[in-house]
Amino acid sequence: MRNAVPQEIEITKVNESKIGQVDFENLAFGKVFTDHMFVCDYVNGAWQTPKIVPYGPLTLDPSARVFHYGQAVFEGMKAYKDDSGDTFLFRPDENFRRINKSAERLAMPEFPEEYFFDGLNTLLKLDNEWIKSGFGNSLYIRPFVIATQASVSASEADEYRFMIICSPAQSYYSGDVSVLVAEKFSRSASGGFGYAKAAGNYAGQFYPTKLAKEQGYQQIIWTDSNTHEYVEEAGTMNVFFRVNDTLLTAPVSDRILDGITRKSLIALAERQGYAVEVRPIKVTEIVEAYKNGSLKEIFGAGTAAVVSPVKAFGYKGEHYELDKLDDSYASHFKKELMNIQYNKSEDPFGWRVKV
Repeated sequence: MRNAVPQEIEITKVNESKIGQVDFENLAFGKVFTDHMFVCDYVNGAWQTPKIVPYGPLTLDPSARVFHYGQAVFEGMKAYKDDSGDTFLFRPDENFRRINKSAERLAMPEFPEEYFFDGLNTLLKLDNEWIKSGFGNSLYIRPFVIATQASVSASEADEYRFMIICSPAQSYYSGDVSVLVAEKFSRSASGGFGYAKAAGNYAGQFYPTKLAKEQGYQQIIWTDSNTHEYVEEAGTMNVFFRVNDTLLTAPVSDRILDGITRKSLIALAERQGYAVEVRPIKVTEIVEAYKNGSLKEIFGAGTAAVVSPVKAFGYKGEHYELDKLDDSYASHFKKELMNIQYNKSEDPFGWRVKV
């Protein structure tokens, strides 16, 4: 990360921080935000002077195209503080590339690399007190882009706003979750934009997830839209299965998000000599593995949750409970990954970036 504050960024600081009003021991995920936010507008074919201003509401025209045609993409990343008070990001280059990949799919302009990293670095230094040390504590970072042009004409916008907001975080999910395998609804389809972190991808998940919750499940394991025979993702996470001592996960595609936590877990497992298979996985294969005793674990992987173990799954009216393991892959890989993120172990991959 660059250390100098670029002259291009205009900074307006808050008169008084609200950090003293925050109970950091009891944080609900994504509901408390830091003092400042990063803002940069795209007008007349170019990104304008970036700014850091006090966190607060936006003023947008009611006809802003984001409200009508859903041009909105985002990222999820975290900053971590080690026991010495140093702050680190985890693979931020991947987030930068992915938000521009998402933007391209929705006909939105790419954001300049220098503005992204200089803006993020400056924002994190300004709100550094909001990043708390301690395993599990972090600062969740939400970069996003929305179409702001005032027009209800059905076409891509000419004006956009790029922003970064930050929220102190603890754990996203508490405890193990139960998941329902999708038999009707789909998260995305071939040729669509399931690989993009687009707002609409998540909006479409809420109704099927609501129905699953009414049946006692917290999340859905999404299946392919054509046949519903192959597993793809779990809720807002990529999903892994441990069959005997082999770790299985679906390959990424235009339907599946190329998760940064996902690819990091694969790299960790392969480096440590674990058997890993990235291939299409049928739901019937997982059910059969459960029945013959070879299915040991299911867990989700994502930035917010890191690793989220699955204790049970439902499929075609049947409910399957998994045994809790003392030596689970989920707990092992979560600890290994967090040790890198929190600067508690060596980083052989070069993933950890000091702010």
